[in-house]
Amino acid sequence: MERVRNNFTEMPRRAGEVLRRINRFTEGPLTRKKLVLLVLIVVFLLLYIGPTLLNWWSSETFTDHQFTCKNTFLEPFQEALNDYDAYVRQEHTGTHTPKSHNYVPYVGNGYLGLALEQYSPLQIKNGRSLSLPLHYYPLYIAKEAEMKEYTVAEYRKGIIHRFQCSGSGLQVSYKYYAHRTIPSLFVQEINVNNPTSASRSVEFFKLGIEDWPTAVSQTVKLRHGGDTKDYEVVTGMLSVPDSDLVIAASVVSRKMPNSIIIEARESSEITILTTVNYSGKIKQSEYAKYKDIVEKKALDEMEKISATSDPTSIKTLRDKHARVWDGLWYTGFSISDSKAEGVINGDRINATIYAILSQVRSYEHEENIRPKTRSDILMSLTYSEGCYEGHSTLDAFNLWKPLHTLNDLNTVASIWLLTLEKQGCHNLLKAGASGVNLAMILSFGSLRFSSQHLEYNIHPSKLHRDFLFRRVTYGNMTHLNISVVVQEDNKAALFVALDRSDRTYYACDGGCLDPPTKLGAYRVYFPVKLTEPLTAILYITADKQHMEDLRHAIHVKEVIEAPAHEDHVIALHKHGHSLGGLNPLFWMSIICLIVVFHLFLCRIIMNEFCDTGINYRRLYNKPSIP
Repeated sequence: MERVRNNFTEMPRRAGEVLRRINRFTEGPLTRKKLVLLVLIVVFLLLYIGPTLLNWWSSETFTDHQFTCKNTFLEPFQEALNDYDAYVRQEHTGTHTPKSHNYVPYVGNGYLGLALEQYSPLQIKNGRSLSLPLHYYPLYIAKEAEMKEYTVAEYRKGIIHRFQCSGSGLQVSYKYYAHRTIPSLFVQEINVNNPTSASRSVEFFKLGIEDWPTAVSQTVKLRHGGDTKDYEVVTGMLSVPDSDLVIAASVVSRKMPNSIIIEARESSEITILTTVNYSGKIKQSEYAKYKDIVEKKALDEMEKISATSDPTSIKTLRDKHARVWDGLWYTGFSISDSKAEGVINGDRINATIYAILSQVRSYEHEENIRPKTRSDILMSLTYSEGCYEGHSTLDAFNLWKPLHTLNDLNTVASIWLLTLEKQGCHNLLKAGASGVNLAMILSFGSLRFSSQHLEYNIHPSKLHRDFLFRRVTYGNMTHLNISVVVQEDNKAALFVALDRSDRTYYACDGGCLDPPTKLGAYRVYFPVKLTEPLTAILYITADKQHMEDLRHAIHVKEVIEAPAHEDHVIALHKHGHSLGGLNPLFWMSIICLIVVFHLFLCRIIMNEFCDTGINYRRLYNKPSIP
């Protein structure tokens, strides 16, 4: 107890001594030693605290209403954002989160598409992508001063959310989606909330027809829920690029007032439905005939949908759409994050998959599809022979260009669909969105289906990150999970499990020299082997005899376990540099300290040497005493 008591009484004395030393240091003249120490402190602050202060200084200012509004709207999406199943972009300020890459917000279902920007028209199919503008601008957007605006894309639901937060407290939220089961339908759900104590008038803006000289507009009345509403019908002709042909197109959209009154502490729900119908490529002389056909189809579709447009039916409509999109992500791909410069991470991969799937119809889920057509499509999903024949698309940087604009998105979609088609996946592409998703997943790992087995074709040197191919479809009833895990010794290992199956499956590693290994619900380990000449690193089949025959059909000279990856390669992915886990600024600081220390050391040595020389001269030049 006495020792503890002495320690407590000693602490204030030591603190006082430190303060006195600091005081003496600051009161004295500015020597070189003090100047160097001051420079080191300033450099430290600039390197470690400067970026934080700069972000704080340049950050936007929010009112209390806007701050609360932002947190309220974005909080439900945090988990999806962390899993790269969504992204968020802030409009009008040029800023965006590090994970967003400023992707263009987009909805599409393979029949129609729309970039959700104020001056973007509807797009319809032209070639492999939705790249032909319809010259009709359907977005209905609130105009309010000093609005902070955020856009969130939910990949797994195929819905784009927009939030507008006013400094005065007004809140406007939007849901946009191009419906999956009704491909001609585009939906806007708008909620205006006024939490203030005074009523507010909210003005809305909609561009409508623009730059479409052949368009003819009329107003019709249609049943909307239990009431009758005005609808705008626009029909016109579109020229096909690089062709003498045209397309007849018609748009039906609900007409809305330019402003609405929201009472104090009240909210208002607005649903705007838009249907689109268009012909194939026709001669201009045939336009009059097809004009009436596409207009009637668009009107009939709208009449059918709007007749039951109450809040419950709209929620049912949205849920049907979201279920289809969620099912499209059933087969998926995961990859460990890398901090290396120029590599592809999960955020870019999911954004690109979403963009490509938005350009392709999901035929088997559409309401008006014939049973025979649906059966043929499902059969196409089981016939994957030859897909995928090329190298891993993760290394093809032309397929991963930025998605900042609508033109970027359409270009990337066209290149992807062309690549998959020419690399043996044409049968899967006929199946629509489900087939395209499976083909993309196969292409990431250069997984290839042959007539009797699935093989994983990749060079072992490429396996320096963790991969997961989730629920890869093998036939009707079988789903495979294939994992690549980089272990503590920097060697990659393969793990295979059956998510579900209708029969017994077997696997073997590179060269297939070992007996076939039976697969099950639990992960089975396979070493990654390097063969000469190079062969696949994994084979999977339901035919055990076929796998035993592969041992004699795969002719290799040498089979060894793939060597471990070098430390600097793994460090580059984990830390963004090859210096280990510490920040490069830390190492720069250490180097600076070492240099300064040696300068001080040299200074001390020089001082001692000079002082010794002076004393020596004084000693031997001292005059003698008589």
